[in-house]
Amino acid sequence: QVQLVESGGGLVQAGGSLRLSCAASGFTFSRYAMGWIRQAPGKEREFVAGINWRGSTTYYADSVKGRFAISRDNAKNTVYLQMNSLKPEDTAVYYCAATYRDSIVASQSLRQYDYWGQGTQVTVSS
Repeated sequence: QVQLVESGGGLVQAGGSLRLSCAASGFTFSRYAMGWIRQAPGKEREFVAGINWRGSTTYYADSVKGRFAISRDNAKNTVYLQMNSLKPEDTAVYYCAATYRDSIVASQSLRQYDYWGQGTQVTVSS
């Protein structure tokens, strides 16, 4: 049974930091590229960050470049999103997603992922 379980969300003041984790099971994690996608209330989903299967290449939305960092530990089947200098506009539900094709995260796609997590809420207060 495939599972992606996000954790680490919560309430933080503007300028603060959070680290999200996404634990994977039920598939060969090390062969999948991973992405973080978020959705704010009343807004479309937005690609946030992606990382290839090897962990050697990362991709970021312009809105988070320089503030967020994605990483992965294939030995632990986990992908992380370190979020610094958080802003109220970062408030959203954050989902992790897995795809067998690196091109999906490279193109910052919002679709064509094979697996999705249930999401974790991040709320940034001003």
